[in-house]
Amino acid sequence: MADLQTVYMGLKLKNPVIAGACNLSLNKENLIKIEKAGAAAVVYKSLFEEQFHLENLELYELRSEYEDRYAEMVTLFPNAGKEPSYPEEHLLNLKRAKDTVSIPVIASLNAVYDESWVEYAVKIEETGVDALELNFYTVPEKLDNAYGVVEKKHARILSAVKAAVKIPVSVKLSSFYTNPLGLIHDLDKAGADGFVLFNRLFQPDIDTETQQHRFPYNLSNLEDKRLPLRFAGLLYGNLKASICTSSGIFNGDDVVKMILAGADCVQVVSTLYLNQIEVIEKILGETARWMDANKYASIGDFKGKLSRKISGNEILFNRTQYIDFHLNTTEILNKHRIF
Repeated sequence: MADLQTVYMGLKLKNPVIAGACNLSLNKENLIKIEKAGAAAVVYKSLFEEQFHLENLELYELRSEYEDRYAEMVTLFPNAGKEPSYPEEHLLNLKRAKDTVSIPVIASLNAVYDESWVEYAVKIEETGVDALELNFYTVPEKLDNAYGVVEKKHARILSAVKAAVKIPVSVKLSSFYTNPLGLIHDLDKAGADGFVLFNRLFQPDIDTETQQHRFPYNLSNLEDKRLPLRFAGLLYGNLKASICTSSGIFNGDDVVKMILAGADCVQVVSTLYLNQIEVIEKILGETARWMDANKYASIGDFKGKLSRKISGNEILFNRTQYIDFHLNTTEILNKHRIF
């Protein structure tokens, strides 16, 4: 029978399927279901420092509204003098999550300031979690930002966090960088224990009927796997850190593809929402059956087999547009039956 064990950030996992960070992890019953379904680990929903600041702002506005009224009226708002406890609540819930399941729990953090990345990382480690995922993302708001400013900041934050904690630290990135491979290389040198490729960022939409902004839920689809697949194949054999792919992973076939490309493991989220948490068991079964059918005893037997380094297929990984050598117009039309 196939052995699905793998290693991620130095953590020995019973299989390559990790439940990624999402709201499902906030519920104790869901955590139990995730473990029962066979997930090797779970990433707890991110601690967002920005949310803490927004809550502080709302509280300030609430308190300011009543500054000129009689003091007795403060009794109408008995909690007005208390600071929001979002970070403390999150840390407490993180500890409870760790106590709920026996599989590794990975915390996720998105802070605002250099100092707070380190401060919260230390507090997160104190909850007893097994590892920490730094959820890096930056929206380019300014046209005059110099190239490399964001990348250098990421490396600086990672180095500071690594110096402050003893648990493994991974970095979750988006693909929206001038040179993602160069950034990953620099973060690898800065001590990252793993990389999660790639983060699905919130993208706003507009409702033309109401002429208002919409906030759609950003679930992935089957085609989204191709970008992390490419980068797993490019990075395999060139990093000290582990590779974990995310986005567009819905079934066992997707898991196999990622491992063939060079991933150590995968994170799944969208399929848990669309197909229920129990789909993890199905994914693992499909992966194991494929391995048995192809006579692979372990993940290591085929990991990276189709990476650029092992396959030597430079053209496949380096091209970003169709060329006749790969697929001509007739083949495209026949394959997709456009006409």
